[in-house]
Amino acid sequence: MILGLLRAKRSLPAVLALVLSAAAPALADVPGKEWSVSSFSLDNGMQVVVIPDHRAPIVTHMVWYKVGSADEPPGKSGIAHFFEHLMFKGTANHKAGEFGQKVAEIGGNENAFTTYDYTAYHQTVTPSALETMMTFEADRMRNLVLTDAVIGPERDVILEERRSRIENNPGALLNEEVDATLFQNEPYRIPVIGWMHEIEQLNRVDATAFYDRYYAPNNAILVVAGDVEPDRVKELAEKTYGKIARGPDLPPRIRPKEPEQNTKRTVEMTDARVSVPSFSKAWVVPSYQTAKPGEAEALDLLSEILGGGNRSRLYQELVVKQGIASSAGAYFEGTMVDDTSFTVYGAPRGEAGLQQVEDAVDVEIRRIIKDGVTADELEKAKNRFVRSMIFARDNQASMANIYGSTLATGGSVADVEQWPDRIRAVTPDQIKDAAAKYLNPDRSVAGYLLPAQSTQK
Repeated sequence: MILGLLRAKRSLPAVLALVLSAAAPALADVPGKEWSVSSFSLDNGMQVVVIPDHRAPIVTHMVWYKVGSADEPPGKSGIAHFFEHLMFKGTANHKAGEFGQKVAEIGGNENAFTTYDYTAYHQTVTPSALETMMTFEADRMRNLVLTDAVIGPERDVILEERRSRIENNPGALLNEEVDATLFQNEPYRIPVIGWMHEIEQLNRVDATAFYDRYYAPNNAILVVAGDVEPDRVKELAEKTYGKIARGPDLPPRIRPKEPEQNTKRTVEMTDARVSVPSFSKAWVVPSYQTAKPGEAEALDLLSEILGGGNRSRLYQELVVKQGIASSAGAYFEGTMVDDTSFTVYGAPRGEAGLQQVEDAVDVEIRRIIKDGVTADELEKAKNRFVRSMIFARDNQASMANIYGSTLATGGSVADVEQWPDRIRAVTPDQIKDAAAKYLNPDRSVAGYLLPAQSTQK
């Protein structure tokens, strides 16, 4: 299973290319029936989105549940990801592994992933197998068999996953501590995989309560992209998912909010496994769901101009011109339910020290706060974003992920469709204002990953 352990350190175009976690993106304006996206709801409350693409005889089938690690009860960290694993166990109608075997028999693929705000299950198969996928997926939505014999071994799997992915990775450990320091009140401060001591206590009662509360059609989104027609998808969805009873009405996803932050904080970790030091600096900023009109788009473009790739200011100045950094960049995690983060990062090269790299990054941030960005670099950044949407059409899984992640975090199909126009409308002054308002060094969290016995940053 793919696990959203750490938020992606990438700009929007790169995120689109990698399919996952797009910052409320959308299609550019291209007419034609083949790009007409349909959306409707079943009687039990399940939302359905159909994205036809008839260029290849394949289809991507995804079910998104509007629940992630940030929705977990206190003391039960990791239950969302744990339950993602349990969904691959047996049901009252099918033994464990039977679903995956059906996918493999026809040469398809399947997987799942958990993030802070949603959990998704997906298969890519031939169109003729779509009904089979819907039948199996609908079955495990409500008919899982959860026993202690199933729970115990799978909990051990999660514990080992935590050891291998987090405990054995100094960078991952530091990122957990940075998040726990950056977010003082929001549940994003808790890792998606959960804390080790809480994972150890997860049990059948916890899993059953989580299942009964969140795994229901009215808390789910079905996204089907590929060689399909909306009418056929609707027919199959009603035949499979439509038979499932509506679950309990859940309250709005109102979580603890961040207080005003007034301190500059640092988190430092030394480890013998680290050979090259690195640093990051993060701020709490609005997401697409919490920002005022235009702010999230401005932050998105700011991250692209400042550190979104090899055309960015940080890369050109620190890596190419000065030659003091082996890496430098920035990223904004816009597709979140609540306030999110904006991060810059870098690592030294050659004889340069980490402090030298950090100082150079700070210089570039101050330049934008003082002088703003040029109309030319802003236009180029906008073009890269919009072109990425066009390129995303070449991968139906990308399209399914774009729509699914947007809808699962509170957005709409209209948000997806209107995103290019909102990006095009951002002005240089909005970029400058966003930098000045949010990238205040006195309200940041810096993380330093250092080799053992390091005496200076």
